[in-house]
Amino acid sequence: MFKKILIANRGEIACRVAATARRLGIRTVAVYSEADRTARHVALCDDGVLIGAAAARDSYLNYRVIIEAALASGAEAVHPGYGFLSENGDFAEACADAGLVFIGPPPSAMRSMGSKSAAKTLMAVAGVPLVPGYHGANQDADFLQREGDRIGYPLLLKASAGGGGKGMRVVEGPGDFKPALASCRREALNAFGDEQVLLEKYLIRPRHIEIQVFADMHGHCIHLYERDCSVQRRHQKVLEEAPAPGMQPERRAAMGRAAIAAAKAVGYVGAGTVEFIVDPDGTFYFMEMNTRLQVEHPVTEMITGLDLVEWQLRVADGQPLPLTQEQLTLRGHALEARIYAENPEHGFLPSTGMLRHLRMPDALAFAVGADGGDGGDGGDDADGANRRPAAVRIDAGVREGDLITPFYDPLLAKLIVWGEDRPQALSRMQQALAQWQVAGPATNLAFLQRLVASPAFCAAELDTGLIERHQALLLPPPGRPPFQALVLATVAQMAGESGTNRAQAGNDLPWSDASGWCLGRRRQRNLMFFDEHARHEVQVQYLADGWRIAHDGRSATVRLLGRDGPALVLAVAEARGPGSAETILRASVAGDGDVLHIFVAASHHALTYLDPMAHAGLAEAGDGRLTAPMPGKIVAVLVASGQQVKSGQPLLIMEAMKMEHTISAPGAGTVDEILYAVGEQVADGAPLLTFH
Repeated sequence: MFKKILIANRGEIACRVAATARRLGIRTVAVYSEADRTARHVALCDDGVLIGAAAARDSYLNYRVIIEAALASGAEAVHPGYGFLSENGDFAEACADAGLVFIGPPPSAMRSMGSKSAAKTLMAVAGVPLVPGYHGANQDADFLQREGDRIGYPLLLKASAGGGGKGMRVVEGPGDFKPALASCRREALNAFGDEQVLLEKYLIRPRHIEIQVFADMHGHCIHLYERDCSVQRRHQKVLEEAPAPGMQPERRAAMGRAAIAAAKAVGYVGAGTVEFIVDPDGTFYFMEMNTRLQVEHPVTEMITGLDLVEWQLRVADGQPLPLTQEQLTLRGHALEARIYAENPEHGFLPSTGMLRHLRMPDALAFAVGADGGDGGDGGDDADGANRRPAAVRIDAGVREGDLITPFYDPLLAKLIVWGEDRPQALSRMQQALAQWQVAGPATNLAFLQRLVASPAFCAAELDTGLIERHQALLLPPPGRPPFQALVLATVAQMAGESGTNRAQAGNDLPWSDASGWCLGRRRQRNLMFFDEHARHEVQVQYLADGWRIAHDGRSATVRLLGRDGPALVLAVAEARGPGSAETILRASVAGDGDVLHIFVAASHHALTYLDPMAHAGLAEAGDGRLTAPMPGKIVAVLVASGQQVKSGQPLLIMEAMKMEHTISAPGAGTVDEILYAVGEQVADGAPLLTFH
């Protein structure tokens, strides 16, 4: 077995690989960009090498520098993780030329499957069923339009290289084809360096089911059951589970045989995933093969008791597969939720900023894999097989205080749960999601909570359109913050003022205290908070041992019983008539400047305290400027100065975090000045154009 490996990746997958390597006694080398100097994956590895600037093309995609780092560090092998260079045949070949073992499939297999078009041709020869479409070399736009008309609409345009939902567009009719093709090509070229596309018939309400395969250098190839990855937004997976609900043994066996045939057709070695699109009647079609470990591999590990990273290391070392197909067992059900720094209420736009506050599910309540590890019971099985699955596992790539930048994918962590059956796994997922607390960048946590509690998901009514079809339920309009949240914000603000005043005064005189002491009467004041949508005025009367807090017709007597950092314990007696009972309220309030992040009753509310002195003369927005919703690069300008535009009309296209985002007109008007040109970088909140 290897003594030292270099992990050519970052984030949670680098942490994941490091954990298994540590368990096996293998030393690890991290590579990092200038933006990742203090990243978690660097801290978890034994050594680290700076490989370049923040932009991925200058660091994590520069394989020559990575190979130099591996050789200089004494590493014997390179694990590519997923994304970046994991499916780059040139990188795998360069590793071999340098005397390094590439922990992945041979370059020939990667190249065969790296082009979706070429892969479909191979699969047709191997007898694997294909979706009707076009995947040829002719990329003339007019020719592609004719092929699209022949196949019929709706139609799926897909980048031939890469994956992750990038370079994909659903075309509803002939008139939408050319604009979608142009956008798809731009995004594919930027993400993968290849603008070639393929066309497929877009199936209505299909499921996305994939088969995990594993092959060794001795001719053995097996499948490790299936994963259902149907729940997606913007063609990217959000929730995955294994096994697929409703999967019959006969269909599992048929899909497994097809997946093994696909792997053998390209001489595959290592871990790979064969992805199928499945019609409601159960008919399945080959989509693509990912020649790497998948983001969702933990659910397979949970139901098999295997460590797939360990298997990768053993296969790359020339060892045979630890188990045969007949020796595999499937136990229970597993779910994975991807926790992203993104804003679901604004089209799932990526979000950036510092993680000011981060609390994950209680490690004492659940059996969490240490340091994002395999989540098993730590057994010493020589083949990494049949470990007892943990109830809850977290694969995280971040820590409190980390900065989420626009340079990389916004995935923060993965929450994986296991149960004896799907209902138990679902219950554990709901409970664990409710324990997460993140303040700083926006996240999809509240969206995930609604999703796993939705009737359709609970009933396993799964297909790739689930999120879009249930948008009204999953993305409801913002509501007013609950009374509890305003009470907590008020107490946190009052307690903070008290501590600050005493520290500044340096004494215990009553007039240096903010407890409301006044000569001969009780002090009263109003506090103003606001969120994205409204202002909220709270009336406060100081009491001997607390406050009476009122808002919008409700009031309560509140006492602060305990405070430990952001954690608060309050005694609350709401005025609801004679004999109102006092209840204990436990919550967390994390401050980020003037913003208070309140975590109570499995919900998160961000409220900004409006300091009447600091914000005197604050003006309302509305100066005719359209600002950038995130840092990024302008890739297309769709209007000109002096042009009249309609509400909702596309104006600019930005690229951020490897995805394109269209900036539309908030209302009808005339464009005055365009402030950025194609190719220019823009900061978060920067004015993009002016109009009237």
